[in-house]
Amino acid sequence: MKYIATIISVALAGVFTVTGCSGGKNNASAEAEAADTVAAVTPRVQLIERLGKVRDTGKFAFGHHDDTAYGHTWRGEDGRSDVKEVTGDYPAIMNWDLGLVEWGAGKQLDGVPFELIHNEAVKQDARGGINTFSWHPRNPATKGDSWDTAGGNVVKEAVTGGSALNDTVREWIGRAADFIGSIRDAAGNRIPVVFRPWHEHTGSWFWWGGDNTDTESYRKLWHMTREVFDAKGIDNVVWAYSPDKVDTVEQYMERYPGDEYVDIMGADVYCFDGKDGLEQYAAKVKSTLSAAVSQAEARGKLAAFTETGLESITVPAWYTDVLMPLVKEFPVVYVSVWRNADNIPRHFYTPYPGHPAEESFKAFYNDSITLFAKDISEIK
Repeated sequence: MKYIATIISVALAGVFTVTGCSGGKNNASAEAEAADTVAAVTPRVQLIERLGKVRDTGKFAFGHHDDTAYGHTWRGEDGRSDVKEVTGDYPAIMNWDLGLVEWGAGKQLDGVPFELIHNEAVKQDARGGINTFSWHPRNPATKGDSWDTAGGNVVKEAVTGGSALNDTVREWIGRAADFIGSIRDAAGNRIPVVFRPWHEHTGSWFWWGGDNTDTESYRKLWHMTREVFDAKGIDNVVWAYSPDKVDTVEQYMERYPGDEYVDIMGADVYCFDGKDGLEQYAAKVKSTLSAAVSQAEARGKLAAFTETGLESITVPAWYTDVLMPLVKEFPVVYVSVWRNADNIPRHFYTPYPGHPAEESFKAFYNDSITLFAKDISEIK
């Protein structure tokens, strides 16, 4: 972010210096040039700078997946949010998933209409919040879901020019790009979003990750993704790299696609097994976030805790006593938890009214270090 901000500042300084020492027509010309320079600041750069301001506050934004699309025991009720019902405010960050956009489907993999996602993303932006996107695409070789790891090294074939899978995956990436590029505000301007494709690649549960492919092919997949987006002129994407839990910086960086492809160094680490899993969770968060933050600082990037949570929140004080102390150790710009399913009773990651974790979550909300929608709307 620093190098981007520096480039913009120098460019604008040069423009206004010319304006100040010129007269008549030269003044008008310089003013026009200044306007062109400002217009050239893309939505991507604007969001990177905004997230940099969040980092500089020493606070972090809180995020929740599919927050206004559905929640515990409800779905599709306009304006409703489990987070809002507990805290009185929406999350600062809302994450959405693009799974099945590659097929041209009307709904994504959890049954949320893409039209609704589009509209809710616009609403989130209008209230001053930020949107992020993940993507669980189908296996292009088997047509199974993201967790179908059959078909051999699918990624290697997908990045090989001239192959049938290469054509397919390029088309799929293009559909994801088209959707993200279509998200615009009331004035017709593209809304900047964070996109973290091919996530949790350090594990082997997705067809693009772990033992299912090799380092070179994975990097080429990232490069191809960016190539397709750039060819379409999609300028509203902040790119996030988000491995699952690791023990070392070397593991974290093993398949890193390169500085020119990444803006955010992310980390996905979940808490399992309730109280029995807290020690292991803390250790993995520290090793993974330590890698993310150190590499972000070394490379002029931002760091984020891109996915986390404890299913059912079986430890009522998890937000205040477990998550908060860990996050305070690392300067991340946001922390995002997973979804509250409407049709799976135990599959939720934020409390709903009456849940034992409700009071802890309210305390988490009221902590001066957390940012929700009303807070982040003041950081431009």
